[in-house]
Amino acid sequence: MWKVHAYYGFGPLSAYLAVNYLDRFLSAYELPQGNAWMTQLLSVACLSLAAKMEETEVPLSLDLQAKFVFEARTIQRMELLVLSTLKWRMQAVTPFSFIDYFLHKLNDGNAPSKLSVSRAVELVLSITRGVDFLAFRPSQIAAAVALTVLGETHIVEVERAMNFCTHVEKERVLRCCELIQDMMLMRDMSHKTAGSSISSVPRSPIGVLDAACLSYRSEDATVGSHATCHESSPANKRRRISRLPFS
Repeated sequence: MWKVHAYYGFGPLSAYLAVNYLDRFLSAYELPQGNAWMTQLLSVACLSLAAKMEETEVPLSLDLQAKFVFEARTIQRMELLVLSTLKWRMQAVTPFSFIDYFLHKLNDGNAPSKLSVSRAVELVLSITRGVDFLAFRPSQIAAAVALTVLGETHIVEVERAMNFCTHVEKERVLRCCELIQDMMLMRDMSHKTAGSSISSVPRSPIGVLDAACLSYRSEDATVGSHATCHESSPANKRRRISRLPFS
């Protein structure tokens, strides 16, 4: 879903709606187990419906597929199943409905920078991939995202900032902020781990050969040093002699 969304350059709201449709459908309808193609078909149908709701130019449903290839009528039947299951309630309330409001409020009424808005959109889309955030209302997520984004650029007094959030539960917003911080920490750790593993691998065949030669040389040197050490020790000599089978 995400690859197709990025390929066609759909807006962030389309991505959020597609995930929203998917989550709501799975909470009300149980798909048969062991059929990966049905999950893929559902993803294509949800993305197609979201694109039809938000995008001005929507490709054919046949072109919204990444792995499996379904017929157009099969995708349309799944779309109808999603629509009927969700009772045709497709205009969902999302954090994007509140993010501009909270960015203004928590920034002392000043218009947020383009960088702050872009960062907020990025965080909201990252949150859609986390199951823990399903327990929060869109307004609570928007307030937590705005608080996190503004806190990255300047010092924010949490108590004072929360006074502006009169229509959301303070404890829920702070809990959502904690989960966002944990999510970003885990992502940074995974990036560092991936970067260190990539940097340790030679980038060319010559580098591979050089690394292999160096490893062999270091092993030979280590073995030689251990052998010299053992031979120079009388105790080790006696230990080896005492283990001979004919002694």
